[in-house]
Amino acid sequence: MAQTIRRLAHETATGATELWTAQRGYLFPWVPVALACGIGLYFTRAVEPDGSVYLALIGVGAATLLLRRWAGYHAEPLLWALALIAAGAAIAGWRANSLADPVLGWRYYGPVEGRIVGIDRSASDAVRLTLDNVVLRDTAPERVPGRVRVSLHGPSTIYRPAPGDTIGLTGHLAPPSGPVEPGGFDFQRHAWFQGIGAVGYSRTPVVVLRPSEGGQILFRTRMALSERVQARLPDEAGAFAAAIMTGDRSGMGQETLTALRVSNLAHLLAISGLHMGLLAGFVFGALRLSLAALPGIGLRWPIKKIAALGALAAAAGYLALSGGNVATERAFIMVAVMLMAVLADRRALSLRGVALAACIILVLRPEALLGPGFQMSFAATTALVAVFSTLNENLYRWGPAWLRAVVSLLVSSSVAGLATAPIAAAHFNQIAHYGLVANLLSVPLMGTFVMPMAVVSTLLMPLGLDGLALGIMGCVLDWILGV
Repeated sequence: MAQTIRRLAHETATGATELWTAQRGYLFPWVPVALACGIGLYFTRAVEPDGSVYLALIGVGAATLLLRRWAGYHAEPLLWALALIAAGAAIAGWRANSLADPVLGWRYYGPVEGRIVGIDRSASDAVRLTLDNVVLRDTAPERVPGRVRVSLHGPSTIYRPAPGDTIGLTGHLAPPSGPVEPGGFDFQRHAWFQGIGAVGYSRTPVVVLRPSEGGQILFRTRMALSERVQARLPDEAGAFAAAIMTGDRSGMGQETLTALRVSNLAHLLAISGLHMGLLAGFVFGALRLSLAALPGIGLRWPIKKIAALGALAAAAGYLALSGGNVATERAFIMVAVMLMAVLADRRALSLRGVALAACIILVLRPEALLGPGFQMSFAATTALVAVFSTLNENLYRWGPAWLRAVVSLLVSSSVAGLATAPIAAAHFNQIAHYGLVANLLSVPLMGTFVMPMAVVSTLLMPLGLDGLALGIMGCVLDWILGV
């Protein structure tokens, strides 16, 4: 009996050692996992740690990195993991404290003055303004939040918000509220990282105190482009097109937004990995084909790398124009990592590329870890890269090209849906039962018509010839809304 136990223990230890040794060449994808563990530990605390905790984290990180020199072959990765967990907690704490700004500590009713820096639409389908340079009556400047968000109801909807206008209104303001249930969405934390210290509404007319004095070039360009698109494409299709091209959702109705969410098509509205990937892929392919058609250039110049640089520039412009929210930044980083891999003659799609993008985002915006966008995006991307790497090596070299395209579409939609379904259920308490069918009927059209026509219409807009491209785009978006 004792010999059997010793033999089983030896075999178990040997198997674990072999498994651990086999991972030695694949340890980098575990770096964002360790960082995420540290970030998660920080956000599970009920109160903000004091300075001694951060000193301890720095000490733990430094000590583990020093000890790894004397650690054995198998212990060194564990010490690295401990150092990364400590680094993740420290990064999250630094980020939270660096955004410290006054938060309204009482309910306020009275005049509100501020400059418009954001325009969107609230859950009640009202136009919503984000203001900075805020002035509140009888409130010391050091107690006034840096930004407030106000929904416009009643006669205030007569005013058409313009970027950069300094406005005045009479509003009801309150501090951002916490979660309504244990483990629920924490709007208070979300608002903190958005820099919003008060939220509320107004039922009075809005007065323009000072028109825009310049600046905010990207914001004004984005809203002007959105207005032009919606003027050419009326109704919901125009608002959908404006949201895809500029990130401005202020024209989208709540009924449409709800329909997109329950059919698992909301990702077509958000400027995220799909849009950024389609845009970069279209620009990359168009540039490469155009350069290849010129014999003097195609045979002598590195057209693949030139096309990658062009696609990277287009993706950066899309990021700037769309407002640069967290989802778009995440998508740009992932696309940039892929294109930089092309420039460096490395594999463009690999788990190491996904891990590198995750590391960059977690260091720059550790709060993104708690959001469904980060979790769903990286769950889908990791699953797709892993599955298609296997298919390309084993099962994906048979059949005609059209059949491979169909199989690719079915596999990608199924894998992405299965990978994100548990996260969607946890965050939104729902699962899109017809999500696979809806995506099969919609996603191919996004890549074939919508994003290419968005690029073409933008290029033709200075010539006033964007109507045809936007018309094609509008027909396809009507189909997607019909789905």
